Amino acid sequence: MTIKIGIVGYGNLGKGVECAIKHNPDMELKAVFTRRAPESLKLLTEGVKVFSYDEIMSKKDSIDVLILCGGSATDLPVQTPELAKHFNVVDSFDTHAKIPEHFKAVDEAALEGGKVGIISVGWDPGMFSLNRLYAGAVLPGGHDYTFWGRGVSQGHSDAIRRIDGVKDARQYTIPVEEALQKVREGKNPELSVRQKHTRECFVVAEDGADLDRIREEIVTMPNYFSDYDTTVHFISEEELLKDHKGIPHGGFVIRTGTTGWEDENSHVIEYSLKLDSNPEFTSSVLAAYARAAYRLNQEGQKGCKTVFDIAPAYLSSLSGEELRKHLL
Repeated sequence: MTIKIGIVGYGNLGKGVECAIKHNPDMELKAVFTRRAPESLKLLTEGVKVFSYDEIMSKKDSIDVLILCGGSATDLPVQTPELAKHFNVVDSFDTHAKIPEHFKAVDEAALEGGKVGIISVGWDPGMFSLNRLYAGAVLPGGHDYTFWGRGVSQGHSDAIRRIDGVKDARQYTIPVEEALQKVREGKNPELSVRQKHTRECFVVAEDGADLDRIREEIVTMPNYFSDYDTTVHFISEEELLKDHKGIPHGGFVIRTGTTGWEDENSHVIEYSLKLDSNPEFTSSVLAAYARAAYRLNQEGQKGCKTVFDIAPAYLSSLSGEELRKHLL
């Protein structure tokens, strides 16, 4: 019996989810929902239809889990709680400062509808969050450090594209190498967000747009750019397609800590990712958590969950017996 998946939004993330479903034999893509003209989209999966977002409620009996592929700036804060009343849902909401309020809204909706909503799924928040938790539990006396990049941030790029007068954009998050080295050496530096990363933006503006206004809106944007040293480059559409076509990313979660009666032994835990495609990797994590959402709801659970609440076995297509035999 396959898990019937619906995709909401068919940008880079939605296309990545479609690819991820292909690699998970226990899943089946049932429908894609879009705010664009449905006939304008061509899917990779034969026989699957594209529907207008306005038609989504008519399909709630034929879909087990909706994977929401919109942006965190304006889409997911509205869509996830709206849909969690009627569907099991998974999203990749990544505005860290607003996760508590997003959780509350989705939890109320999912409890009302008897559904499971899993939020903030991806690699950060998501896989990196889990590694911070595991490392902190193992080394309680220590320090956490997270570095992202160098890579393209989908959420930050999307936030720039929402600015009036912006045609397209890519935003790179770049670790400060000196800070990263101090952490790896176990020096436990106190680092502000500005000391850990810089942000570099490549923006294609619409003809006649006010470039100074766009630059000011970017560098002062709360939760995205205001706390970082941010550089904005205005380039042509041709340059963007030529030099910034890919969507690579990655990063490091590092925990330094000590053990022993006198804290005489030092330890460094490091988890790293190097990704050719940020959206495709994120999509693969979303697919695994869609499996968990389905299983949890089949057990009668409801409400909002995060990666912290879900046992690893729920993510795998393998049985408990297979996991114990081959992976434990």
